[in-house]
Amino acid sequence: MQLVTLYKYILTGLLAFGLMGLPAISHAQETAPAQKQTEAQTEPVQAETAPAIAAPSNVYDLDDPAIARALAQVKAADAAREQANQALADAVLSQRQEVKLDESAPENAPAKNSLIPTNAQDAKAAGKKLFDKAISWLTSPSFLAQIAAIALAYFLSPVLAKAVNKRASLFQNPPAKDAKLRIVRDYIYQSRNFLRAVMLVALLALFAIILKAVPMLGQDWLVKLAQGLAVVFLLFKAIKQFISNPLFQKAAIWIIIPLAVLMVFGYYDDFIAVLNNTELMTMAGTPITAMTLVRLVIFGSIFFKLGGISNTKGQDAIRAQETLDPSTREVAAKIFQILLFVILIVLVLGAAKIPLSGLVMIFSAVGLGIGFGLQPIAANFISGLIILFDRSVKVGDFINTADDQFGRIKAINMRSTTVGTADGKDIIVPNTKFTEDAYENWTHDSPLQRYEVDFGVSYDTDLDALVPIIMNAVLEHPDVLGEPDLPSVEFRSFGDSAIDMCVEFWCRGVDDGPNKFTSDVGFIIWRTLKAHNIEIPFPQRVVRNIK
Repeated sequence: MQLVTLYKYILTGLLAFGLMGLPAISHAQETAPAQKQTEAQTEPVQAETAPAIAAPSNVYDLDDPAIARALAQVKAADAAREQANQALADAVLSQRQEVKLDESAPENAPAKNSLIPTNAQDAKAAGKKLFDKAISWLTSPSFLAQIAAIALAYFLSPVLAKAVNKRASLFQNPPAKDAKLRIVRDYIYQSRNFLRAVMLVALLALFAIILKAVPMLGQDWLVKLAQGLAVVFLLFKAIKQFISNPLFQKAAIWIIIPLAVLMVFGYYDDFIAVLNNTELMTMAGTPITAMTLVRLVIFGSIFFKLGGISNTKGQDAIRAQETLDPSTREVAAKIFQILLFVILIVLVLGAAKIPLSGLVMIFSAVGLGIGFGLQPIAANFISGLIILFDRSVKVGDFINTADDQFGRIKAINMRSTTVGTADGKDIIVPNTKFTEDAYENWTHDSPLQRYEVDFGVSYDTDLDALVPIIMNAVLEHPDVLGEPDLPSVEFRSFGDSAIDMCVEFWCRGVDDGPNKFTSDVGFIIWRTLKAHNIEIPFPQRVVRNIK
């Protein structure tokens, strides 16, 4: 590719030089007759002056060696001048005839110097030229040495990779979970999969240095080309190995690999110059170019990826502080997240070389967007801050919204609140639901809850004896509390088939998941009634046949 580009530049230069010479040649053609006429007119003058110089032979000795040599040089110069004038005239006439032939040719005729053959003869000539070039390469020691270096590097790379893999302990076994520098050692262990590509790049670089140092060879362009392709292959393997996210993986392949190809073929600097010279807009007197957007995307991806990891680690560390109450921990975690987000924005803008005064324009655009269509997002964001600071809803509270969505608060995010239900589902509730609508918070002030279980007994039951029996049986449950009130057995109504009764009791926590308070108490009541032979009636209907 480099040779083709070099030949292209040479042909372009020759063509430009020829076009620049046409006006000079035309001018020479026009001045040639006048020059000849001038020479014809000056010849008699020279003829007249020549005897004048040679006339006074009685004064000058023409046999003097110095004068004889000077006269010989004058004659030789005159002969050379005449010969040069004749050659110039012949060249001008020949070129004029070629220009006339080119002008008389049809407009759709193919260019004479076209790289694509137009007939069998041109194709044969092009094939012969390529064959001669291939033969010259195959007979060139420098070209054959580069081919041998590439082949040697290709066959030696797996051998060296296998030897290094056997001798280096970091490549043999994965690091333990409690090992020091586990992340770094894990990356080293994973790099064993493309160790051959690393060795290939290293060997090609070494052979390029050796070939360049040998005087009789002195060329390494083919080895450099192979080394560049090996680097591209190495980058592809590394991206596939270390980037697991499909989106980031595709982005890296379509961005990093083309940049590596541009570096290999020497067009990277030109590409960077085009990006730097493409101005999109001006912000606070600073031009925003295409390179600015590229930096914004690259550094934004890097900083926000690291910011996501830092946010998770930081919030986990804040929530692990047992000395703080849960609501304070959540407020501190949210403030940490907001501050980290602001710092990341400043860092990304600085890395992209965008003036911080441009933040005024950005915030103006954000304010305009809020005014036109982002009011719900802004309202949810502000509502999230409000419920964090006034502690009306905290992580761990059990709530029941107006539309009968109930569960335990798992997380309060910037836009919404996550509510986990007893059946393992998550309900995403907008934060504005907790600032605009009514809802029940079962555990807002106290985790104590009162529950009740309904049951029925027959009309023949002694209710006065039944009350202490049921109350004592319910108290045997380990989760039933004696405070703030003891379990109470209450009379509800006279039913169609039974006396409707109810037992009320207090427990700590919410009746969901592992806390099956009402279910356990229902079993206790059923076993107690069975043990005391108290009838549990069921609806009965009497059918009479009237004749």
